[in-house]
Formats: sequence, C-alpha cells, structure tokens
Amino acid sequence: MSTTEIESASGQAELTKERVLDAIRPVQEPEIGRGLVELNMVPSVEVSGRDVSLTVELLAPVATTPHRAQIEQDLRTALVTLPQVGEVAIRFTSRVRASGAGKSDASPIKGVKNAIAVASGKGGVGKSTVAVNLAVTLARARAAVGLLDADVYGPSAPLMMGQASKPLMRNGKIMPLEAHGVKVMSIGFLLDPEKALIWRGPMVAQLITQFLNDVDWGELDYLVIDLPPGTGDVQLTLVQKIPIAGAVIVTTPQDVALADAVKGLKMFQEVKTPILGIVENMSGFICPCCGTTSDIFGSGGGRRTAEQHDVPLLGEIPIEPAVREGGDTGRPVATAAPESVTAAAFQYVAERVAARLAVEAARKPRKPMIKLMSTR
Repeated sequence: MSTTEIESASGQAELTKERVLDAIRPVQEPEIGRGLVELNMVPSVEVSGRDVSLTVELLAPVATTPHRAQIEQDLRTALVTLPQVGEVAIRFTSRVRASGAGKSDASPIKGVKNAIAVASGKGGVGKSTVAVNLAVTLARARAAVGLLDADVYGPSAPLMMGQASKPLMRNGKIMPLEAHGVKVMSIGFLLDPEKALIWRGPMVAQLITQFLNDVDWGELDYLVIDLPPGTGDVQLTLVQKIPIAGAVIVTTPQDVALADAVKGLKMFQEVKTPILGIVENMSGFICPCCGTTSDIFGSGGGRRTAEQHDVPLLGEIPIEPAVREGGDTGRPVATAAPESVTAAAFQYVAERVAARLAVEAARKPRKPMIKLMSTR
C-alpha cells in the first residue's frame, strides 16, 4: 500500500512529507520560473500531526529577495489544498550558489562563488562608488562579500572603505583587510598614497594575477571587482584568468558617458561575459534643503541604452551630498545613511544583481545521470 493510500481514523489520507511536497511542487521561484522543489529550495519538511514546518532556502540573500512574500503566500495557498493541514510555519534561509557563468576554461578563485565585474567605459562616472556600495549592501544582507580594487592606477577603496592598514601574510597568502563587513584588497594598501604607479601593461597584468591567486579570500558568495575605466589590460587579464559571473556597467545619463559605456558593454559581450545590467549613476541631484530633484546630467540615458542593447537597467542612483561625504570619510552611504534615498537605490541594485546571478545559477548545466543497464 502506498503512502498516499494510508487512511487515518477520520477517513482522510494521512498527512506525510511526500504529500506536502506534492502539494507545493507547482510553486515556482518568480525570477527563475521553475519550481522550488525542482530547484532543491525546500531542504526541510517536517510534519507533526496536522502541522507543517517548511524551510525555504533562497538562492540570494534573504534581504535582497523582493519575492519572499509572494513565495510564502504561494506556498500557503498550495498547502490549503490539503484538508488535513493545520498550522503552517515557513522559515527562510539562503544559500547563494555559483552562477556557472563566464568562460568555462578559466579557473575560478578558490572559495569564490560569483565574481562580479563593475566597469565603465570612461572615468568620472562614479564606478568605484557603485562598486563599494554594492559590496557593502550585499554584506548588510548577510552575504559573504569581498571587494577587489583592480583600478591599479587610481585605487580608491582604501579611502572609500576607511581602511589604510597594510595586509598581512599568512601561509604564503595575502590576507585581505576587512571594513563594513567586506573583505577588501587594493594596491592602495601596498603603496605610498601619494606615489604614482608607473607600470606598463604586463606588470599590471602580473599584479592582477597575483591578487587573484595569492589573496586568501576565504569563502565568498560574491567578489565585487572594481575595474579601471576603459577596455584595457586589466579587463582582458580578468576574463582570461577567472570566470566572471557577470558585468555591471556604470554610466551617467549624458551622451558622452553613454557612448563609452556601450564600448565597455560590447567588450564584455565579445569575450562571452554575461551583462548583468546597467547602473545609471548621478541620475539626478537631490536638493538637501527642499528635496527636489534636478537632472544636472540629463535623464533617461541609462534606460534608453539598456533598452537599445537588450540588457536590464539595474537602477538609477541619485546625486546626494551623503554619497560624497561617505566616500571621503570611509563610511559608504549604504551603511552611513541606510534610510536615505541613495541607500535605497543601492539596495534595489543589489537585489537585481543577486536575482540575476540566481537565475544564472539555476541555468547551470546539470551533470548527466548515468543509468546502469541490467544484463539480465
């Protein structure tokens, strides 16, 4: 007799773990469009009499998952179809998975699940501000995050993260520094802050390779890589050495910045790196006195470019004095002013980045199953 045929004293089929899983099997992860059960996102189902307890393991940090309420409602609606169910308790956890995107022949950094390149076609668009606040926001969502400042000619992470110590060596590895819950590495920690780095391309490529191979990042969900402007040696070294889970392209609204942003976007597409989307920085100035927004650099350029090139617009970051203050004092706006409009904009960007990477992780090819044939 099967489990579903076992009858209780009341004449109803007994409530079992298998019946619960069958009931919730149609419930999908909204971003991915596949079932939670199919994606192994329900690792624990407990049945006690008529009561059911579920653990849902989200594919992105809990705080960056905007569809959590929808998932919970869909689960409860599905379980109502079982007349035996009494109380339902749903617990949410998260386990970020490796996206599996990027070059298949590149060697991943040990312990790093997802490497995110933050790039721009030109300087002065606030790329480092976006990289720093993206990393801090993901860390505030309780993800394990690292920040690699790969802008070797103009490293800004030491100042923006408020960390100026020199990293230590342990067992032949460089130990990254930590600030605001993020592990940080930058050439700026190793050089005199007033000394210019006068290196040719091969030396820069060698340094980047050392940062990738000789830094002990530990176990990271995300490594945010702040790239130098343009499409030069550093970008090519990265895509050749490690699988980049996706690139975030930073621009400002005006045409002169958008033209160069498109060049950066096209470069990553040519080297088969997924484009997570475009961030429009300096999207409008918020007056600290009256709160009105002025479009100093125009408006809508990031959205138009995203639509033209069929990539997502990840968010629009306004200009706010707190952003500059945070960068100068080593307290990024995402942590110094978490209730601000700008911090909310960075939260939205982090949500979209985490969701895009979760989708890529779900698309990761499964290992083929080997079936043993009977010789009888």
